[in-house]
Amino acid sequence: MAWAASREEAAPPKPAEALVIAEPIYTGGLQGDWQDYGWAPRGKRAKGEPERLDLSEHGGWILAHPRLEGIYGGLVFRFRGEGLDAQALQVKLDSTTVDIFPRVKLDDSHVKAVDGGWTQVFVPMTQLNPTFAVFDRVVLRAWRRVPFARRIEIDGIGLTKPDAATLKAAVEGTELPGTAAEFDVDCTRGVTRISPLIYGIAYSPMREWESDHQWKLGATARRWGGNPASRYNWELGNAWNAGADYFFRNLDYTSKPGFTWDTFLVQDLENQVQTALTVPMIGWVARDTKSASFPVDELGAQQQTDPDRPNFGNGLAKNGKPIAALEPKRTSVPATPEFVERWVRAIRAKDEKRGRSVASYILDNEPALWNDTHRDVHPEPLGYDELLKRTLEYGSAVRRADPEGLIAGPAEWGWPGYLYSAIDAKAGFGVRPDRRAHGDVPLIPWYLKRLAEEEEKTGVHLLDVLDLHFYPQGKGIGVGTDGNTDPETNARRIRSTRALWDPTYADESWIGEPVQLIPRMQRWVDENHPGLKLSIGEYSFGAERHLSGGLALAEALGRFGQQHLYSAYYWTYPPEGSPAFWAFRAFRNYDGQGGHFLDWSLPVRSPADTSAFASVDEARRRMTLVLLNFSNKETFDAQVLLQSCGGVEARRMFSYTGDPKGLRERPIGANQTFKLPPYSISVVQLTLVPREKKTKPQ
Repeated sequence: MAWAASREEAAPPKPAEALVIAEPIYTGGLQGDWQDYGWAPRGKRAKGEPERLDLSEHGGWILAHPRLEGIYGGLVFRFRGEGLDAQALQVKLDSTTVDIFPRVKLDDSHVKAVDGGWTQVFVPMTQLNPTFAVFDRVVLRAWRRVPFARRIEIDGIGLTKPDAATLKAAVEGTELPGTAAEFDVDCTRGVTRISPLIYGIAYSPMREWESDHQWKLGATARRWGGNPASRYNWELGNAWNAGADYFFRNLDYTSKPGFTWDTFLVQDLENQVQTALTVPMIGWVARDTKSASFPVDELGAQQQTDPDRPNFGNGLAKNGKPIAALEPKRTSVPATPEFVERWVRAIRAKDEKRGRSVASYILDNEPALWNDTHRDVHPEPLGYDELLKRTLEYGSAVRRADPEGLIAGPAEWGWPGYLYSAIDAKAGFGVRPDRRAHGDVPLIPWYLKRLAEEEEKTGVHLLDVLDLHFYPQGKGIGVGTDGNTDPETNARRIRSTRALWDPTYADESWIGEPVQLIPRMQRWVDENHPGLKLSIGEYSFGAERHLSGGLALAEALGRFGQQHLYSAYYWTYPPEGSPAFWAFRAFRNYDGQGGHFLDWSLPVRSPADTSAFASVDEARRRMTLVLLNFSNKETFDAQVLLQSCGGVEARRMFSYTGDPKGLRERPIGANQTFKLPPYSISVVQLTLVPREKKTKPQ
């Protein structure tokens, strides 16, 4: 539709008030290095005229400046459009790194009528970017449906110069009014050793873009795992089967020439990271790097096919029903216990020159899901007896090849897998035929007890670590970068961490009861197989690019240290510069100079909407705290009470509120308070003057 407006009508209006533009974005055309990423249809315009946007169907405009820097007072622009009210419009800032910026719907406080039928809009940076994080784009859009005819002219877009108060807030971060909050650290009791292996990450061959930034996290361990690890053929170097994750294809996931299992081990040794290696127990591994289990030319049309190999289907007919797979030998070769034993012996042979490369071996991955993830070779659901049998056979093979290595299992995926078998899942948990046939005892306690009995008979210790996976099941929480980021989901995501430890927290999902995973695991071990270590082999809280995802991860890392966990491996590792990335760094390298959470965990009492974790070194001269503010609105003026710990002779504070530059050193507030902005991760480093009598950690 052509525009009928005359050149005179389209002329840019005169400024209505003295807003000083520090960074022009669009005035009769894009300014400087700004780029147009917008998606709304445009009307015709001559050079020097305002942009004309069709805002029907929630249209909008993205303006991007990839190298934008600076501190600004707000966003200003002008618009006009017949019958279009400002309340239909929404503005926000954005970044390729983080998803933390509020969506601001315009109201009367933002707008002012000016000459020529224009409306001037000014949105202060305190609303658009309350944490003063770095951003690189501006988004203008209709947040509700508007009629097609109601197009909008827009011009005079710019970022304004900040006033003195805004500049001070951005630079110092100390002037925001806060609510008093006390954190009481107890140095006299409940002191526990923190296992360094709780700061682990994971490698998955599905991430072909494996990046060196994983080494910047400060991770202490790396897990070779995921669904493809069940079908990894070590004898072929880098042959995997992706299973249901990617068209049941055999693949070479090599992102670098010559990458193999041994390359992985060498990388970990070079980066001083311990390795947890998943060994296949399913019985089949990839025979090559080019076959697939559901060829269309043999099995017929399928719901989806591989974009790169149209003959490879996803194993589902057009109506969504599963197709029976061809013989496993089409894609796979048998992987017996002897196959695994040869692999471990090959590893140990190389270790004779370089030292131990594998700290622990994990017996496969999420076996209760094999009849789904790997149904082409294991179509029948796994039961109690088969899980025990495979553990005994493959665990014995690993033990023969490496008598001193740690063995972990059964690497189950989540709540149903802790309590029932895959046979029970298929029949229905109310019926649970497999569990009933085994005394109606939940799967993991039964498994541990039977393993202990077998070990007592043979004198061969086959399991050292109870390993389970944890993924919150609440709606919209997600995994990795996925997940909703509306306020309700954000709050629930953070609360979901309580399922790891809190016996009073009823899981806010279909589970609907307390999970209290780590205490539950410890109780199962104490009652059925005393002495085992505890590991969470996979976990994620989603929304890695949002502060709620970073806060949830930071909370989990702190709890792992309090709860006597031996190891934990995040799935997989966060994008560089994301809130989840900086959550790791808060514990592992908060100052960029190796500053990290220390060796002994201390109890801390924290007020509502916050969490705190305290650690000390062996000499009790250094203390590091991680303070979390879960409120997206309230600032806290934190005081750390240390009556039982001695005096303080030096303090430093680092805080993260979404800035891609990460944790920044901040000044200490009046009366030695630590300012905790909304949705923030803060690290406090203290040098203590200890009391004469110190309680030795137990």
